[in-house]
This record gives sequence, structure tokens and C-alpha cells, in this order.
Amino acid sequence: MSDTQFAPFIESDIAHKKVKLSSGEVIDYQFGEFWTNKQRQAPSIHEISYRACFKPQLPDYFIERFTNPGDLVYDPFGGRGTTVIQAAIRGRQIVQNDINPLSIVLTKARLTPPTDAELATRLKEIPIQKGLKSDLDLSMFFEKKTFQEILSLRQYFIDRRANKKNDHIDDWIQMVATNRLTGHSSGFFSVYTFPPNQAVSAKSQIRINEKRQQIPEYRDTKKIILKKSKGLLRNLTEEQRENLNKAAKTAKFLNTTSNTTKTIKDNSVQLIVTSPPFLDIVQYVEDNWMRCWFNNFDAEEISNQITVPKDLTKWNEIMSDVLAEIFRVTKPGGIIAFEVGEIRKGSIKLDEEIVPLGEKLGFTTEFVMINTQEFTKTSNIWGVTNNDSGTNTNRIVVFKKP
Repeated sequence: MSDTQFAPFIESDIAHKKVKLSSGEVIDYQFGEFWTNKQRQAPSIHEISYRACFKPQLPDYFIERFTNPGDLVYDPFGGRGTTVIQAAIRGRQIVQNDINPLSIVLTKARLTPPTDAELATRLKEIPIQKGLKSDLDLSMFFEKKTFQEILSLRQYFIDRRANKKNDHIDDWIQMVATNRLTGHSSGFFSVYTFPPNQAVSAKSQIRINEKRQQIPEYRDTKKIILKKSKGLLRNLTEEQRENLNKAAKTAKFLNTTSNTTKTIKDNSVQLIVTSPPFLDIVQYVEDNWMRCWFNNFDAEEISNQITVPKDLTKWNEIMSDVLAEIFRVTKPGGIIAFEVGEIRKGSIKLDEEIVPLGEKLGFTTEFVMINTQEFTKTSNIWGVTNNDSGTNTNRIVVFKKP
């Protein structure tokens, strides 16, 4: 595929070091800035916020080097869909799994983006109902008229799904609206709140409003959806759109635990790029409670299904089961890029935990990539300090199935 948005990496910039892990394995560690914001600009369709997501440059690095057009790329912890969207753009087939159904909402619709005319027409057709009631008081986030528009959109999607009338245009609008619920600018439905990858609690928002002396102002939800849609599609080429549509025809979206993906065939996946939960650092459902409400998902039920272990021994047990399932679905010669980072002020480096787990199951460890780059704005907001001051690190274990 012809695509100049991602510049090639210069091999001479990599530093190598042999590292002996506590388990006894001696591994090739590669250090460098493999991708940067300035070096490459990702397709704008990735600009969907989600807590603890990696940049599209990360999966693209592996897609470009270890797959060919038509190969199957899989992410067992799909999140916002970064891996599979980038793989689809590159002309690969895709499978995604995530126990959180929000992952499907945020990902699937981007494979079949509507035209501007389709989007504008459908938005005009969606009725804004008066007098709709909510079981939640969200007045600290939304102005009254804005909230009626949000309730109308929510009810529209519920009805369309119940009657099996939702199509790719509805799915796109639902995805964008989900992404625009709360944020820190007039481009969101809410008054100023925390960054747009989560919603704070109602009590926390009341405190934010008091501190900033703010009250929610009216936001034109349909206008915001149109504007965000144009932003998502602003640099998408015709070739990329065609590749997305082609991938949609065979794409699979699973909503199960990552160690029970029985519908994926044995020895079928060429590349897996994923990032599992990092112990108890990110509370996915607590962060996405409002998105769950808007999409009529039971956040408590999802929370009971999502495993975010607090104990390293338990984390290792879960990851061992996941890696066993990954081994089953991966082709001989296939590659797994497992992004794990380091946690608890660097006292736990999860790459050192994953390597022996993978090798015990039969994988060979090709190398561990340590990608270091300057903090993003969001990283600074969240106090990321997993490397030297002012930098952010991806620690990626690269396995190969013999």
C-alpha cells in the first residue's frame, strides 16, 4: 500500500543491550525513539479518546514490518481500536476482542464512515424529543436543553437497535456522540471537565464547577457531531477509505474474555499487537460510566466481567492463559507485540514478567523494544513518570511463534 504518512525508521538509531532477567533468560533489548509525534502524523480517524490507549504509530511499526496486505491482524484487548483501525487502513484483515462492549461502539463504525451528505441528512431526521426523563441527575455536566438532545440521541439509538434498523450512519453518529459527551472545550457536550477519555463522578464535577465558578452552557449536539466527524475524516484518503470498507466485510468483533476466543481459527493470525490491563492502574468502567449509560450498557455488569488484578501473581496467571490462547490462534512464524510498560514508579517492569510466561508456552522472544519519547500533554496531566523526567516509555515484548 502506498502511504507516506509514516516515515521509515532508521535502524542505526537503535541501541542494543543484552539483559539477563531474574528468570535467567538473556534477552536483546532495543532502545530508541521508534516513533514520535513530529516524525509522523497518524490518520485523523484515530482521534477517538480512550483511557490508556497507545498511539497508532506503535501498531503501524509492526504492521508495516511483519505483515503483507490481506494478512490477519488481531488485538485481544481492543480498547478504542487503534491496532485494527490502523491494520485496516493498511489493507489487512482484522479481528478485535474486548470484554467491554464500548470497544465495539468506538471501533466498528470507523470501518464504514458515512459521506458528509449521509451524515447531515440523518442528523436532521433524528427527532429531538421534549420531556424525556433520566434516571441520572447530570445537571452538573449539561445544560438543560443540551441534556434533552443527549437523551433524544440515546433513545433514538436504543430504539433503532431494538428494531434492528441501525445502519452504518447510525453507528457512526453513536460513536461520535459517545466520544463527545464530556471534555475540556466547547467541542464537547459538557461544561469544562477532565480530559475526554473519562468522566469524573457527579460529586467531582460539582467541585470542579464551584472551583471554576462555571455553569453548563447550551451545546448544539448535532453541530458538534458534524464538526467532529469532519475532523475525524479530514486527512483520510480514498485509498484508505476503500481499505477500511474492505476490511469491514470480513472483520470480527468479539466481546469476551481474551482467553476464550473460540471463534478465531487455529494458526490464522499473522500479527497481534496489544496492551493488556496493567494490574489495577486503570479503572476502565469507572472511567467510562457515562459512556456506558449513554449506550445503555450496565456498567456494574461490565465491571464484574473485567479482570483488573491488583496482585502480580494473579496478573501472571491471567496473562499466561491469554498467551496460551494467543499461541493457539497465531500462525507459525507469526509475531506478537505485547506492550506492557512499567508500573509503580518502575518497581515492576511487566516485560520481565511476560517473557518467561511466553517462552514457557513455546514462543521465542525476538527482542524487547523500549520506545522512549517526550511526554504528550495528556501524559503530563496524568503525571506519567515511568522513565526519566519529561519522557514516556513503551515497553514492548516481541514474541514469535516457531
